[in-house]
Amino acid sequence: MRLLVTNDDGIESSFLHLLVRALADAGQEVFVVAPRHEQSWVGAGKSRARPVHSERTDAGLGCPTWIVDGTPSDCVNIAVAHLLPEATPLPVEGVVSGINVGLNASLGFVLASGTLAGAWEGALHGLPGIAFSQDVTDEVYERLKASGGTVDGPLRATLEASARHAARLAPQLLAATAPSAFVVHNVNFPLPCTAETPLRRTVPARLLVPGLFSPQADDGTHRLIFKVGEDLSPPEPLTDRAALAAGWISHTILDYTKLGQF
Repeated sequence: MRLLVTNDDGIESSFLHLLVRALADAGQEVFVVAPRHEQSWVGAGKSRARPVHSERTDAGLGCPTWIVDGTPSDCVNIAVAHLLPEATPLPVEGVVSGINVGLNASLGFVLASGTLAGAWEGALHGLPGIAFSQDVTDEVYERLKASGGTVDGPLRATLEASARHAARLAPQLLAATAPSAFVVHNVNFPLPCTAETPLRRTVPARLLVPGLFSPQADDGTHRLIFKVGEDLSPPEPLTDRAALAAGWISHTILDYTKLGQF
């Protein structure tokens, strides 16, 4: 398949690079259009109030690659309309977003995620979309930030296994999704993840996530404080958070056509 790959962690993310290499190794034709800087938790926002810059680059990925100084939604929108080779009816057959640094599980995270937004922007163009995210501990997350995103040791083994799962799942799930279906696949990998880690169908967990910002400081500012939230999900069906806690790969189908149904 011809696939557009984006993310919200930026063009330099090791998680993105391992995903792209796994997709290419699996025989997919890949185009990468990713943000210049991290765009986590921007949701489906688009850069309405300023011009957005794009440029062709060589990021060492072995495929056509562009950097966009904007959001994941900007990346996909500009890519499909202006950057990718012209083809009929569309230049690619699907949009793959990720692998995100950290989970994107539960309603609160799904709706805020720039990673999910990249896949959703594909759906707005009539393309099937899939988002991949890798669960990490707080300790691992802080170590990644401190090291500039260096991936080694057990984390690298997990991420390589997750990327291989993603390379297998992406063409299967995208090919099974009808054009203009307004469907996005949300896949979360547990920590650790191996070649034998099973896949489970899930629904988004129902989490309350209040009070994400610190009290006002002397300079008048508030700072984000990450919280997992309070899970109010019923025991059944299996949620994305419960699957990850059990060590399983979570696969949630987000069908946006159901939002208007009574």
